[in-house]
Amino acid sequence: MLFDPGDASNQLLLKTAEEHARQLGWVTRPFPVRSPSDFEDAFSAMVAAHMDAAIVSAGTLTIAHAKRLVDLAARSRIPAIYGSPEFVEAGGLVSYSGDFADNYRRAAGYVEKILKGARPEDLPVEQVQKLEFVLNQKTASALGLTVSHSLLLRVTRVID
Repeated sequence: MLFDPGDASNQLLLKTAEEHARQLGWVTRPFPVRSPSDFEDAFSAMVAAHMDAAIVSAGTLTIAHAKRLVDLAARSRIPAIYGSPEFVEAGGLVSYSGDFADNYRRAAGYVEKILKGARPEDLPVEQVQKLEFVLNQKTASALGLTVSHSLLLRVTRVID
């Protein structure tokens, strides 16, 4: 997993991914990146470690450099799942994340309640309601991957 240790959401994702991988009997390895200058070394280390796949977390650092990270994954021939559709739109293989537009619309309801006098601490914490699974078919073909029909049925958006 490529992640930014300075991003609290990335740290939480790493912890969660490690817990789930352990339950499945999989081995995970973190590849921290603190700046764009760390990207090349992280992918070189993944190749040297013979990683089967990568998770590229979404955050301010990684999304700002989505195209570069996608290009590094392609050049390294490492299939990757990304934490935001921006990566797939830039040529990445697949992403699975909350639907950010839906989250922003729902956040507007919270703002309205606060502006009408509700105390923020009295409002419930909500979980993501809508998930988005995006696949780049061209990238899958370039990696020599065949996408099963059952997987295609689960995808919310396909990029050709």
